[in-house]
Parts: sequence; structure tokens; C-alpha cells
Amino acid sequence: MQIFSENMLKMRNLWLGWRRYRFGMLLFSVCLSVVLASPQVAMSTQSLLAQTAATVDLELAKTPTPQPSKTPTVPTKKSITPATTLTPNVKKTVLANGMTVLTKEVRSAPVVTVQVFYKIGSRDEAPGVNGIAHQLEHMLFKGTKDRPVQFGRLFAALGSNFNAFTSYDQTAYFGTAEKNKLTSLLTLEADRMQNSTIDTEKLTGEKRVVISELQGNENSPGYRLSRAVKRAAFPNTPYGLTVGGTKADVEKFTVEQVRSYYDSYYAPNNATLIVVGDFDTASLMAKVQQTFGKVPRREVKVAQPTPTATAAVANRRITLKEPGSAQLAMEVYPLPDANHPDVPAIDVMNYILTEGRSARMYQSIVETGIATSIDGGAVNLAAGGWYELSSLVEVGKSLPKLEAAVAKEIKLIQSKPVTPTEISRAKVQLKAGYLLGNRDITSQARQLGNDQTTTGDYQFTDKYLAGVERVTAADIQRVAKKYFQPNLKTIGFFQPTQLTASAPAAAGSSTQTVANYNPGTPVDPSELAKYLPPLDADTSSQTQSLPQEVKLKNGLRVFLLPDASTPTVTLSGNIQAGTEYDRPDKAGVATLTATNIMSGTKTQTALTLAKNLENRGAGLGFGASREGVSLGGNALAQDLPILLQTLGDVLQNANFPTKQVELSRQRALTSLKLELDSPNSVARRKFQQTVYPKDHPFTIFPTKETLTGLKIADLQAFYRQHYLPSNTMLAIVGDFKVPEVKALLEANLGKWTTTAKNVKLNYPVPQLPAKQVQLNPSLPGKTQAITLLGNKAIDRKDPRYYAALVLNQILGGDTLSSRLGTEIRDRQGLTYGIYSSFAAGKRQGTFIISMQTAPEDAQKATQSTIALLKDLQSKGVTQSEVDNSKRSISSNYNVDLASPDEIAGATLGNAIYGLNPNEISEFPKKIQAVTQAQVNQVAKELISPDRLVVITAGPPKK
Repeated sequence: MQIFSENMLKMRNLWLGWRRYRFGMLLFSVCLSVVLASPQVAMSTQSLLAQTAATVDLELAKTPTPQPSKTPTVPTKKSITPATTLTPNVKKTVLANGMTVLTKEVRSAPVVTVQVFYKIGSRDEAPGVNGIAHQLEHMLFKGTKDRPVQFGRLFAALGSNFNAFTSYDQTAYFGTAEKNKLTSLLTLEADRMQNSTIDTEKLTGEKRVVISELQGNENSPGYRLSRAVKRAAFPNTPYGLTVGGTKADVEKFTVEQVRSYYDSYYAPNNATLIVVGDFDTASLMAKVQQTFGKVPRREVKVAQPTPTATAAVANRRITLKEPGSAQLAMEVYPLPDANHPDVPAIDVMNYILTEGRSARMYQSIVETGIATSIDGGAVNLAAGGWYELSSLVEVGKSLPKLEAAVAKEIKLIQSKPVTPTEISRAKVQLKAGYLLGNRDITSQARQLGNDQTTTGDYQFTDKYLAGVERVTAADIQRVAKKYFQPNLKTIGFFQPTQLTASAPAAAGSSTQTVANYNPGTPVDPSELAKYLPPLDADTSSQTQSLPQEVKLKNGLRVFLLPDASTPTVTLSGNIQAGTEYDRPDKAGVATLTATNIMSGTKTQTALTLAKNLENRGAGLGFGASREGVSLGGNALAQDLPILLQTLGDVLQNANFPTKQVELSRQRALTSLKLELDSPNSVARRKFQQTVYPKDHPFTIFPTKETLTGLKIADLQAFYRQHYLPSNTMLAIVGDFKVPEVKALLEANLGKWTTTAKNVKLNYPVPQLPAKQVQLNPSLPGKTQAITLLGNKAIDRKDPRYYAALVLNQILGGDTLSSRLGTEIRDRQGLTYGIYSSFAAGKRQGTFIISMQTAPEDAQKATQSTIALLKDLQSKGVTQSEVDNSKRSISSNYNVDLASPDEIAGATLGNAIYGLNPNEISEFPKKIQAVTQAQVNQVAKELISPDRLVVITAGPPKK
């Protein structure tokens, strides 16, 4: 799974669409998820406490791409007119063996998604076997009786975007691929439903991988706090257990225990198959009968007690005093199950309290500086749930003051009815979120699967949204009184005992290779091919529409792609005003400028901007990264005018009010402390500063001194200098008419002019070190180490780029099917996730390998990786590896482009990198033209095993 998206909107849509199930449905990849985001952006509470998690992804299947941080959505009174029914053409069938099948034909692109949800999660566990559902999820990728190979390799060979997750109520497996792979996906899922091999050798190796994953979670104070609070709130119920389990329990799992859970729960009568995409339902059901219909039903024998909403311990208070860099707070109140009639009112109440800049708690707590951020949400599961409030608080600020401020808002909503404007805004935001979060077929299928397994009704969301529309102010007041009872509250505080306000010291440079590790034989794709099911006939005849470019007289370029599949629009863009323009004494100015674009204009305050968007369920945000400022917005189609009006206003008239700038400065300082306490961020910072020359723009990072020293005049000067129409590119995709959008662009952005000129930067050419450089930044209190290996590489226009992509796919582009994954993860069990990438942008980027290991395994994993690189250079790659890699890349590319948002994003990226407009259609051809000789030559030119930069950040060496 690709953890990061280049499009901020994609993440926001996902967040909104799955908000109500965020702990049960948001894909939770703790080990490497938050860390690679631009180190300068402020981190929200949610990114910290995402580790409260309730779902655990099997693996980082794809190389992650940095994304901007979540920013508050921002402003109008208008009710939603488009229908919010998500299941009008969904068909439900129950097979003779008891398996539920949900199908939905979506013919917008020649792709399909196949997902299988099993009703087994952590709520089916007990102390002593906590995490066995998650362990079993991992085992189902280890092969079957007839296919004794890593299933990740099979899915990768099909070009499928695949993954799996375990949650409280379910375990799910999903893959999205070209339509001619449909039968193959069904065959593979049916095979592992009944024939998975679970033996001692495989279990022993995969237990190490799971423990690595769990230990990575321990690096997060948010994860540790959430675990303590949930245990206290639900001490005698499975919902008080962590989804991933505990190291102590995982170490004790036996083959018999794991196989017993498999035999008991992985049955067709305990599963739901969801297929969404381009297919004929009658033909599909015939294939389903041939695959899943032959799987015999089994009795679900294992039963565990389920929690109830009344199981919480009264007024439990938790304080964790452990190493960290920021204060955290979390409140939990028990709630009823997802089918309870109070659920819609609880969610509307939450939107009024916490969602967006205009929300009550954002205004009274974040805008006043009491907390850096606050997030809330109801978790409604099959057998109960809870309401959670999570806050990030700057060290030195009062946690009791935060608790009192939260209590004041709760008392207010209990004692006084909310206003009609508030309730209307909350409903619009909530309903728009579901529309925006279900634009792609993978999300649509996941919604159906979650609804069916959690509530027993695939149409649940439609009924839920109808319930939202009926919510009254009296309902909100009633549920606030009913569920926000002090005697049911569990509250936890995290108070750091060890601060890392400055960059950690690095152990001295050293060279290595004292041990000699011989990598195992690479998997031969031609051998793998005999286990692949046959493909369907390729009947695809669709040709993908490409965006139309519009260039305004002021130089601003816009790419327009109409798509009427949903009544929504997405706006994405890039401004050449990234952190590369930071000077050493002004480091952080690019990010603070981007952060404050939405803080007010000449005619509108931050709150006015927020309300104008939030009243319509729309959003707009900005985030600075190395080579530009990413902007993203989304809205219902009817509200595109207000989205473009707001964009035009902030790009031309931002005024950087003192109060907002000071608040964002404090958040940036808190974020900096968090980054310097994160092995991922510390390793990435040190890697950049080691690979590039000291005077290179990519080596500049903010410090406490530079952030503190920035003045409002610095932000205003940066804004005037870099926010230029000629520096800006936009892409708009959605339900609109091109002539109307052109008129809107002219009206709102056509008069944007400036006399500033583009700034030219000096980019010194990086050189390879004379010998291997190894640095070991030390971070006390951590349990896992993050290791980065790599060096300088190429830019996007380098003709070797396509061969490098093919090489990377073979080496480490996909953790479950690559050489690195096979050797370091599967054979040696040293890491939960390992991948490689070529970061090729406008400037010369890097080749990098990243992995997470136990501290004691870091050296062995590093040496094994280097040995593998040397072996690859000396022996080269095989023709079958090259062919398999090219098929996988091309297929994944076609699957990605099934999403209009991805087409717009790819078009935008090609324009940013100065590529030919035809690149979007020429890319697969260029990949197919890559030869084995070119791949082997690139391996020799771009990988230098004896001259790598190796950074391992983690706990101090004992």
C-alpha cells in the first residue's frame, strides 16, 4: 500500500470518508507512516495519536511519497442537494456455503477491486492470545498447499495494488487491478481462504516480523498513551486490547493456536466478498461460484466475550511519565454499538465540537493557545465503542487548564442548544465527507465491507446519512448529557521526562563490513509464473481522457479534467515556493508562510475563510515540501465557485495576522521537538545533510533559533517574492463544465499580477564519499531503530530514470515481492518493512533504502543489505525479473490512472518536472522499452555499496 500520497486531498478525502470508523478502518501503518512527511510541517494530534490505532496493515507494499500535513479545513450556508446514497446499484448474494457477496458495477475505468472481509479481529481475542488475529493476517501471505510462495509476489506480478489489515471487528484483504486480472484475484483469495500453510518454520519467522512491527509502535508516545487509556477504560473486554497484540503474547503463539483460529474463522460463512469495478455481474457470479462457491462452510467454533458500553471503569485517571518531547492528553467515554440510533447525533455533535477551524473546541482551545491541536471522534463498533478526544500540548502549558477547557465546552453543549448554523454546517461537512471519500472503487468496496461486517447491513451508511439529516438540536443536547458523564470518563496524560529540543548527537563516523552475509537465491519470476492463475481475456477498449491545459495571461497554468461520476470536485496544485528557498538563518520561513496562507486576507479573517468553506463541507489547505508548496481543496461540484474564490483571495491578499502567526510558530516549535524525537525524522535529516554538500539547499532544516527569530515581515517578503502566478500550476478534476471553470479562473485568478521575479538558487553537485559513512544518532527511550542507506542519484529528466524504476521494483519497490523484502524480511525476519526508492525530482535526488529493525538487528540487517547490493551488481538481474518488473509497473500505472485525481496529479507532476505533455500516455511505452542490459548498467552506475551513507537512528547502543 502507498502510505503517502502526492495529493493532500486524497488523504483528506480518505480521512473524511472513514472518519466515523477511523480506528476501525483507517489503514494503520505505524512503522514508517508519519516520518517521511516534510520535516518542517506541523504535526497534528491525529498524526501523533494515529498510533491509537485500531488497524494494522500487513506491510508497506509500495514506496511511500511525502505529503503535506493535515491542515484545518476552511468557509457558507447551503444544504447539500446531491443524493448521498452510496448503494443504489449494489447487489447482495448469499452463496450456498453461507458466504455473502456484494457486487457493484462501476464502468468508469477498466479496473476492478476484490476484497474479502472476515469477521475476526482483536475483539475475538483474550489476554494471552492478544494479537493472534493480526499474526494470522500475516500468515495468509506465506503461501498455500498448491502455491507455496509469498502471496505478495503473486499479487505484485499481477500488477495489483494490494494489502491487508486487522481491526477490532474484522480482518480484510484487498487488491485492485486491471479488469482482466479479476479471475486471478478471486482464485488467489479463495485459495488462501482454505489452503493456507501454517507451519512452525513460517510462523517463527513471521513472529519476528510482527514483533518488529509492534516494537516500532512503541517509539510513539501517542501509541503508548492510547494503549494505557483503553486498557483502563475497558479493563475486562477485548476492546481494551491492542489490535496488533503484545510482544509477550506473540512470542508464545503456537502453530496449533494460530491454525485453530484459521480453521475456526476463515470460513465462507464468516466472510464477505466485495467486488467493485468494470465487470458484468452475471459473468462475475459464475466465476465466484467456480472459486469461492466450492469452499465448504465450516463451523465458527472459537467464541470470546464481547464488550458492552457499560463496561468502563468510573473516572479512571492515567498519567504516563516517560521519555518524549510533547505533552499529550486523551479522554475516552464509552458509547453504544454502531447500530444504535444515537450514533448519527453523536457524530453531528462531534463535528460541532472538533471538526474544522470553526469548531467550538478549535476556537476555544487551539486558537487560544491552550493546546497545539485537538481531535475528536466517535468509534462505533460491532459490540460497543467510545468517544475520544486527543490533544497535543506544548511542554510548559497546563494540562489541568486543557482538561478544564474541554469540560467547559462539554458542559456548554449539554446545557444550551447548538445553533441552527452549527448543526447545518456539521451535517453538510459530514455528508460531503462521505461523498468525497467514496470517489474511487477501492474506497467504495471498503465502505461496503466495513458496513456489512460491523453492522450486518451493507446499506448501513445510507441509513446512517438519512439519520444524520434527521438530527435536531435537542438530539445533540440529549446525547451530550447521556454519554459525557463524568463518572464514565477515562482520561490520560503523557508528560515527557526527557526532552530533545536540539538535534541528537551522532556517534562518530565509521566503516563496516566485519561480517560476511551471503544473500539467498533471488526468486525467479519464471518459477513464480507457474503459480499464477490464468488471466481473463483483455476486452478493454476504453481510452482515458487527458486533462485540457488552460494558460492565463499572467502565466498561471491550469489542467482541467471533467469527471461526472460523482457530484464533487478536487483541486490540487503546486507553487514554486518550497523549503529549498529557505536560507540558513531563515529556515522554516517557507513552511510558516504556507501554514498561514489561510490565516486571513485583507477582507476576511481566518474564521470567516473557514466558515465560508466549512458551511459547505469544503476544504482548502497548503503545505510546504522541498520542491514546492502543495495546495489541495475539495468540495461538492456546486461549490467550486467558493473554492476558487477562496483560493484567489488567499493567493493574492494574505495578510499574516500577528496572532495567527504566533500560534503557528508555537505549533512549529512543538512539531520540531517531535521530529527531533522521531528516529525516522532524525535519520532523514541526517541523511540529507550527509549526502548533499553543506551549502546545498536540501541540507537546510529549521531549528529552534531560526523559528524563533522569524518575523512577520519575513513571511510577507517570502510571500511577495515566491507566490507568483508564473510559479503556480493547478489541476481541477470533477463534475464541471470547462467553459464555466475557465470563466471562474479568469474572474478569480486572471488579475493576479506581480513585479517579483523568480529567484535562482545554486545547487552544488553532490559527490560520493570516498568510503562508506556510518552515523548513529541516539534517541533515548526508543525501542526500534530506523536505518537509511543510500547516496546521490538522478533527477526526473535523466534518461536512466525508467531503467532505474525497473531496477528499483526488482530491488525494493515492493516489500513483499522484492529482493530486499525476500532476503531481509522473509528469509532473515529482521524487519517489518524494507523498501528502496529513487527520489527523482526537479533536482538531483537520492537512491535510498529504508528499514525498521530491532536495535540489536540493525547492524546485521545493514550488512546483509550491502551484501545483497554487491551480489546484484556482480551478477546482475535476470531477464525474467526485468519482464516481471515492467509488467508490474505498467499495470500499477494503469490502475492508478483509473482515478481522475491520479490523472490530474500525474499531469501536474509532469508539468512541474518540465516533461512532454504526452508523458502520461508515453510512460508505459518507455517502461516496456527498458532492456536487461540497461537495468544492469544502471545498477552499476547508481548503486555504490562500498560508498554508501548509512544512518541508523534509534536507542543508544548498550
